[in-house]
Amino acid sequence: MSRGKGLSLKDKLDGNELDLSLCDLNEVPVRELAALPKATVLDLSCNNLISLPSDFCSLMHLVKLDLSKNRLQQLPLDFGRLVNLQHLDLLNNRLVTLPVSFAQLKNLKWLDLKDNPLDPVLAKVAGDCLDEKQCKQAAVKVLQHMKAIQSEQDRQRQRKLQAEREMEKKREAEQRAKEALEKELRKREKAEEKERRRREYDAQKAAKQEMEKKTKKEAVHTRKPASSSRPPQPPLHKPSWSRSVLRVLLFVLFCILCTLAACKLTELQHQPLCVSVNTLYEDVVAALQNHKTLQNMLQHNSHQ
Repeated sequence: MSRGKGLSLKDKLDGNELDLSLCDLNEVPVRELAALPKATVLDLSCNNLISLPSDFCSLMHLVKLDLSKNRLQQLPLDFGRLVNLQHLDLLNNRLVTLPVSFAQLKNLKWLDLKDNPLDPVLAKVAGDCLDEKQCKQAAVKVLQHMKAIQSEQDRQRQRKLQAEREMEKKREAEQRAKEALEKELRKREKAEEKERRRREYDAQKAAKQEMEKKTKKEAVHTRKPASSSRPPQPPLHKPSWSRSVLRVLLFVLFCILCTLAACKLTELQHQPLCVSVNTLYEDVVAALQNHKTLQNMLQHNSHQ
């Protein structure tokens, strides 16, 4: 009978009641139980069950379930799928909390959670189950408590979902802003590049035009009439009488200076001609000095 192997469930079926208590079960024979949908009342008390398999919750035909005096530490998370369950006995197990899905057992009318190390809040809500009335009240209060927990979790889930949506919207807005900024930068860079190319084009065009103008000017200078191909002749000036007179005077002055130098500096100074020349030179110098002295005196008198 250990682990439910070799167990004949049909032999234990009495109408709609199936008694598997005191069978030293370590596991629940879910597959065999699912083949007996008429067994709406199931007694699994006084066994060695530590946990229930997840597919146990597929036994949705159960109306009354006795799991008392086992070693259950927790119930499956989807225990609330047993929506037809009306009577549940969990006396003397090792349960601390109940799954949130417990709130979905809308048809539950009777509940016994005595002799479990329940969470203080849950233990206070469940209260005692010493008689029919208390067990019914325990079912109502525990369902209300679990519904409140489920509602709070739903609200938290909604707030979390809303926060995630807002965060996603924020990320999308930031992404759109980033893309718009990148697009604007690309547009600006493209405009700057276009303007740079335009300036280069204008500069090249201006340089080309300047080169063409220079080439045209050089072509104009090179294309001259045949008569003007010869180098220009300097203009011929007719000699004037004033220039001839000036030349004569300069020649006479040069001769006088040469004679004066010869009479002053050479041995010819004792010759009669040189004596006359020297005398004349000294007289001229004296006259010039007297003229300068007279001019100074006149200036002095005018100042007085």
